[in-house]
Amino acid sequence: MGKKYDSFKCYQKLEDDIAFMEKYGLAEFRKSQKIREKLLWKMLDEFNEGRSKSYFCLAATVLNVDELENALAEARRDSGGLDIKEKARLLHSILDRIAIEKQYYLKLRKK
Repeated sequence: MGKKYDSFKCYQKLEDDIAFMEKYGLAEFRKSQKIREKLLWKMLDEFNEGRSKSYFCLAATVLNVDELENALAEARRDSGGLDIKEKARLLHSILDRIAIEKQYYLKLRKK
């Protein structure tokens, strides 16, 4: 039910997180969470126009690490000469595209 109706990260990815921990262990899960945290800080430092913190936090918890790394690399590659608002919009659009392709939810869903 949580995957279908609740957009909170703990419900969207709970089953996946549990499966990961069962397969690889808690130490590997913690390691992946540290990588997510570093990627989040990079998004905030380089692409946050002052209004994207919550969105980037949700994306950093819902998307897979490789998806986050690829999104950040693409945004960096394509953001030369853009101001911070345009950079934020660019990263949003990349993350939104990934979310649509993978059927992730980066916005609140209602029943």
